Amino acid sequence: MKITTVERISVDAGHVTRAGRYMRAGGTGNWSIVELCKVTTDSGLTGWGETIPHYTWGRVTDAAAARVIGRTPAELMWDDGLGCGLQQALMDLAGKALGVPAYRLIGAKVRDWCPLAWWAWDMTPEDWVAETRDALAAGYASFKFKARPWRDLRAATAAISRATPGHVTFDLDFNSWLLTAGQAAQVLLELEAIPQVHIFETPIFQWDVAGNRSLRAKIHRPIAMHFDQPPFLTAVAEGVCDGFVISGGAATVKRQAELAAEANMPFWLQLVGTGITTAFAAHLGAALRWAQWPAITCLNTYADDLLVQPLQIERGCVRVPEAPGLGIEVDADALARLRRTDVSPKELPRIIHTVRWADGRTAQYMERGKASVGYERDFLDGNQPLFEPGVSFTSHEDDGSAAFDRLYTEVQRARCLVTNP
Repeated sequence: MKITTVERISVDAGHVTRAGRYMRAGGTGNWSIVELCKVTTDSGLTGWGETIPHYTWGRVTDAAAARVIGRTPAELMWDDGLGCGLQQALMDLAGKALGVPAYRLIGAKVRDWCPLAWWAWDMTPEDWVAETRDALAAGYASFKFKARPWRDLRAATAAISRATPGHVTFDLDFNSWLLTAGQAAQVLLELEAIPQVHIFETPIFQWDVAGNRSLRAKIHRPIAMHFDQPPFLTAVAEGVCDGFVISGGAATVKRQAELAAEANMPFWLQLVGTGITTAFAAHLGAALRWAQWPAITCLNTYADDLLVQPLQIERGCVRVPEAPGLGIEVDADALARLRRTDVSPKELPRIIHTVRWADGRTAQYMERGKASVGYERDFLDGNQPLFEPGVSFTSHEDDGSAAFDRLYTEVQRARCLVTNP
């Protein structure tokens, strides 16, 4: 069996309304753009995979697509250099050729159902509560929320705790926004008093080994860190975390998972995509014993999962497909309906971001990026207080009005427009 063609198909799977609004404001609106890899062989088999070009660990290049022509899927399926979607498609093909589900190519099966989290950007308390209601109705029981200093995190976490049953768990991803161990300890000790709070991800900068070590000694909830930041052996020897976030190509994931297993440290898989990537993550989780924390695929944010038959999700776990390969059928009608010419970024609307503190002070920004003078840079530089009670954040998209245009111009000129009470 030899590979004869590689077709790359660009689609926009869209985001559901609430998630899409926040993701546009947060700069991740282009995650809805998907590049599918359709790989065919001279035996008539077809394999599918997908890449989220504006998130991925590895895009599929023309050279990678050309390199697999005339080769067998098994020769190259562990080559992370092929890129995300192409590697998934080869594993799909190899499983189909052997008549086995993809997890059989990875290792012995250890679970039929893999834990899967509902993912949400930083939102108002009311919208986080709405997210939990949607999630419970869809079969989820664990959540990963983005924790940000321009939101009232205490109020939001308390609100979702009151709104959900006791078996539900919340993982809070700070992406280093607590900045220092001393500052982090105060906030995390308050949050861990809420029983449903489960894991804290990257509370402070991961390179701060001494700070993370001292923080972990004070906190009673597990702390997760991205694998190899700091180096794995340093993380284990210094005791900076309780488990890991593992992502990347199949070979990288398997190697990191084996190392985590040697240290008896659980991890969650972080592989973002639609139903195709989520199925791939389920096959990995089925064979990796220490993939015990809820995987992150952001499936819940997509308006279309690109599958004929949705994956089965119950009580916070996704059923591992048992059909050969990835065990899924890609929806050809959806691909035709959602097709776009390429994977270039969409033009996102102009946005004004407003931070308002409890005393009435406001700061307005037109940008978000850490590399600009947007609100992220301003908070990161210590110019604004972190995680204050009562703080709120709103984003206003361009409504075409003259009033918006005037304010946008004023904020652009000031770079940070501050109004004191």
